[in-house]
Amino acid sequence: MFSPEGPSLRELAVQALSSVEHGYDRLAPKFDHTPFRTPAPLLDAVAAMLRRIGPFDDGLDLCCGTGAGAEVLTKVCRESVTGVDFSAGMLAVAREQVRSSGPRVAWVRGDARALPFAPAFDLVVSFGAFGHFLPGELPGLFAQVHSALRPGGCFAFPVIAPPRPTSPAYWMLSGFDAAMKVRNAVWRPPFVMYYRDFQLGFVRRELERTGFAIDLYALPEFGSRGDGSPRVRMVAARRLP
Repeated sequence: MFSPEGPSLRELAVQALSSVEHGYDRLAPKFDHTPFRTPAPLLDAVAAMLRRIGPFDDGLDLCCGTGAGAEVLTKVCRESVTGVDFSAGMLAVAREQVRSSGPRVAWVRGDARALPFAPAFDLVVSFGAFGHFLPGELPGLFAQVHSALRPGGCFAFPVIAPPRPTSPAYWMLSGFDAAMKVRNAVWRPPFVMYYRDFQLGFVRRELERTGFAIDLYALPEFGSRGDGSPRVRMVAARRLP
């Protein structure tokens, strides 16, 4: 499915009936051949914007998966890059794939809701992971990021404008979320993956409540919607002194 190198429909079904951690352990060897990997144009656009607002010394890729965000950090950080994820399978692939001739790279198995770090980073990034957290978990997640950043450090991530209710994408994502909620109501362990629960207004309020100052940067590579608003933004949340 997706490509000859990607997972089969049966493999995806087994993943969907597993926990998030074990599901990604199973998917890890083929993850980069699925649409779930953050597309290269989005990674490149975020890297370009981070270079504009930097410099940064030490970076953390939160829920790093197979290391796509860590590769971005190797381009914008001068001293060190750390990837953290709770899937041992995803970390194993990341170790094999990410190479750096600049900053040193390290991998840590850990839960983003209980990060094992002191304030040691100038930059934290995350790509495509927020759907794995229920809305009620986001304030705690943001507090963990805040505690891992040095004062003045930046928490950066892209946000894609939600599709309009008249678009097929809106109904596709709504249908996926509804199917996941039904699945989690009747099957254990739960597999948390919701595409429409990460709303920018709510996220911005919770970041500010945690002690971040928020800047939004349009990523011009993706153009604008019909009303002139950007299709894709990068959130840059600075930890206040």
